[in-house]
Amino acid sequence: MLLSQYHRGMIEAGCDEAGRGCLAGPVFAAAVIFPPDYTNPDLNDSKQLSDKKRHELRSIIQQDAISWAVGSCSPEEIDKINILHASFLAMHRAIAQLNPAPECLIIDGNRFDPYYPTEGVFPLPHQCIVKGDGKYLSIAAASILAKTYRDDLMDELAVEFPQYDWLSNKGYPTEKHREAIRVHGLTPWHRRTFKFE
Repeated sequence: MLLSQYHRGMIEAGCDEAGRGCLAGPVFAAAVIFPPDYTNPDLNDSKQLSDKKRHELRSIIQQDAISWAVGSCSPEEIDKINILHASFLAMHRAIAQLNPAPECLIIDGNRFDPYYPTEGVFPLPHQCIVKGDGKYLSIAAASILAKTYRDDLMDELAVEFPQYDWLSNKGYPTEKHREAIRVHGLTPWHRRTFKFE
């Protein structure tokens, strides 16, 4: 796991999202800026870590990062602009909170809607990196923050809607979740434009 070498000498933020494939709940994204010489051998793609380890690392990331932020898009926004663009908008919302502001971005995946700083007319330079959460520290950290903050929200919502098993599935399309939708219908947290069968 490395610090990115795409933009030497620039303030670089790594970005990732969580919850793109879910049937319910917001999509979350995070952005992280680490010091230029930062290292942490425990950081990895959030999907490769246990829930306990993710939460342990979240505290370390928040302590060690120069800046970090989390953004989200609601189910209503997802239905309006589609999940791909909602994921990018959640990233934009995270990026906009960073202080200092980044000068460039590395993004997990192969697509991104360019981010325009409020005071500028040109987008920030960005590099899309397939499986970047397993390659670069700041993207891995962003994946952990996005995943843990989203999971924490879904755990809270599960108290109000226990029949959908969100404590276990976090809104993903498990058979138990789909069966609960067939029996109980949709909640305000479900994404109406997704396929439920």
